[in-house]
Amino acid sequence: MASMAETLLELKSVRAGYGDAVVLDDISLQVTQGENLAVLGRNGMGKSTLFLTIMGFTRLTRGSIEWQSRDITRLASHRRARLGLGWVAQEREIFPSLTVEENLTVMQRPGPWNLKKVFDLFPRLAERSRAMGNQLSGGEQQMLAIARSLMTNPTLLLLDEPLEGLAPILVEELAAAIGRMAVEQGTTIVLIEQHADVALSLTRRALVLERGAIVHSAASEELSADAATLDRYLGLKLESAGD
Repeated sequence: MASMAETLLELKSVRAGYGDAVVLDDISLQVTQGENLAVLGRNGMGKSTLFLTIMGFTRLTRGSIEWQSRDITRLASHRRARLGLGWVAQEREIFPSLTVEENLTVMQRPGPWNLKKVFDLFPRLAERSRAMGNQLSGGEQQMLAIARSLMTNPTLLLLDEPLEGLAPILVEELAAAIGRMAVEQGTTIVLIEQHADVALSLTRRALVLERGAIVHSAASEELSADAATLDRYLGLKLESAGD
């Protein structure tokens, strides 16, 4: 059935990095509509660079990137965003001197996601709608960063470690919201996450990056049960990941 879905994003033999430094080499992957993808790997293996490359912020020296069968390899970053590529960076980058509501409405573009829907998804933000961005906790800022990206109504959303540094209760709350985003509005998600158990529970497919190359690709459910592979590439065992 997945093969009948529209291919949203395709990378073909991509080599990319910064200046003369190559970080990603020979990366080929496809993301189809509704097929949420987890990108796993130890720190420093090229995961964030993959997202920066998709959004057009690195130097691509070989290969190509296609969005809905259109070559966007040389397209400016802001034009990629307008085509429906959403991205929430690790740094969150909310506007500190705007209120929660202003942060959201300043980014709004037409589509199913609106103020009511993001407040339904993140009730904490509704409660703090008049608070300034710099008055929010780290968890609330992360919710705001995701909600703000949803207000652009992306077809595909790149989430770079959205659960990093959050208390366990907030990890649960945010993970549930990410799951709802996919189910309720059909937003396709590519997720970088150190919480491998959570990432695999939220996605259909997973790949592992090691030194800038894809070294493993499998169904998320299959990888979740593959203790040897998880230990080899991530240095963890899922049953102890929450300890």
